Amino acid sequence: MQTDTSTAVDGLDSSMVPMPLLAAAELQDHLMTVTNDLERLQRLLDDAGEALSAHFYSASNQVMSLLSGTEGGPAAEGLKHVMQDIAGAITALQFQDMATQLIAHTSQRLRNCSDQLARDTFGMDDEDGAAVVEIAPLRPNPVTQDEMDAGSIELF
Repeated sequence: MQTDTSTAVDGLDSSMVPMPLLAAAELQDHLMTVTNDLERLQRLLDDAGEALSAHFYSASNQVMSLLSGTEGGPAAEGLKHVMQDIAGAITALQFQDMATQLIAHTSQRLRNCSDQLARDTFGMDDEDGAAVVEIAPLRPNPVTQDEMDAGSIELF
């Protein structure tokens, strides 16, 4: 008679069977590596977002200056179109904010998994006290928007 190992091992629920230490250590290493990669991605996105914002605001200010110096005609119309294009491009900067929220959320979940794994597998409580496990996010997804449309944007 063969026992289904996915639900029971020697009469125990599979959630009660400890993960082999080597496998747990490797899994925790992978979780921490992914978390570190996400944090590095976060820094890259932050730098790109700051550079884009600075360039868009500079271009916008220059166009506004040129627009105030023109009396109308084709040049003024052309500058108004440039301002509309700049406004549309700034809308795309929402991506950085949404990506930042998703990365932080995912990093927090991964760190929670890694901390729980360490605590449950390695018994990380010591003379300093109980192991600290970062709380997992309560919401499944911090960003509900999955597309960007033109509109008024406030960058912070």
